[in-house]
Formats: sequence, structure tokens, C-alpha cells
Amino acid sequence: MSLVTSLIYRRRSRLFGRLVQEALALYGMEVPAAAEIGPGLTVFHRGFGTVLHPFTTLGANVTLYNGVTIGRADPWIPQEHSPMRRVVLEDGVVVCAGAKIICKSGTLTVAAGTIVGANAVLTRSTGPDEIWAGAPARRVGMRAGARGGTTEGARRPDRATDSDLHVGATPQTGA
Repeated sequence: MSLVTSLIYRRRSRLFGRLVQEALALYGMEVPAAAEIGPGLTVFHRGFGTVLHPFTTLGANVTLYNGVTIGRADPWIPQEHSPMRRVVLEDGVVVCAGAKIICKSGTLTVAAGTIVGANAVLTRSTGPDEIWAGAPARRVGMRAGARGGTTEGARRPDRATDSDLHVGATPQTGA
């Protein structure tokens, strides 16, 4: 267990809680005591710039890279008037560097085994073992070995190939 992960699990301590929060702040991390963290959390690159909303639940074996933000879409509205209730990352979710998971209303659930790509802006719930990328994020595939899904790298109909574009198929006119 890394120092940062160890600190995250100790942030609720009555004796050392405030000191732990300050230590996490030195790494640029904001992990409120109200956030629920499951076992097996992995934080890469010391979690620099990672921010979790107090109404966040992380399941078992979640992986977070640096620069991740999990929060709400309406920070200018007082929390008690916000339609956002909770963000839930289920077991085995991977959130890559710079990704933002932003809840507009209700509960946003990132289902078990989902990967959220680098710099993605996810604003809606996902299904299990999906891969999401882009801003705004959209489903781009399924994890390898996922039941009933394609594997990573499988040819997708929304991606053009050289044969689709008929590269080199038209003769040069020379004019």
C-alpha cells in the first residue's frame, strides 16, 4: 500500500484526521472524510490534483490516476439545493489521468469493470465492463473478455480504414 493510499484510509481517524487531510493536500489531493472508500484502492502518481466530492462512493479495487475529478455539475448552487445525490464507482473501475466524472442530477453510477479514458468528461451512468472516452465521454468499446461484448482493438463500424476510404483506388489524371 502506498503512502497516499494509506493516508486516504486514515483520513477518518479522530486523532489524526485533520493532519492526514493536510498531508493529502500537500499532494494536491482532496478526499473528504465523508467519501466512502472501498478496500483495495490504488492511486497512481501520488494522486496529484485528484478531487473527490463528499458524496462519492468507491467500490473495491478502484484505480485512480492523477488529475481525476469526481464531483457535481452545478458547484454554484448550494449543496442542499443541488439535484445531484451521489457518484458511485463500483468494483474494479479504472479512471485514467485527467478524467472528470461530473454528476448533473440523481446518482451517477460507473458500473463494475468500466474504464474511463484519459481526459474524458463523463456525465452519465455506464454499463459494466465498458470503455468510455472523449469530451463529452461516449462508449468506445468493451473490456477484453467482457461477456457478450467485443474485445479491445476489434474493428468498429464508426472507424474508417484505408479500404473504406479507397485510398489509392482512383487513378491520377496528371492534369
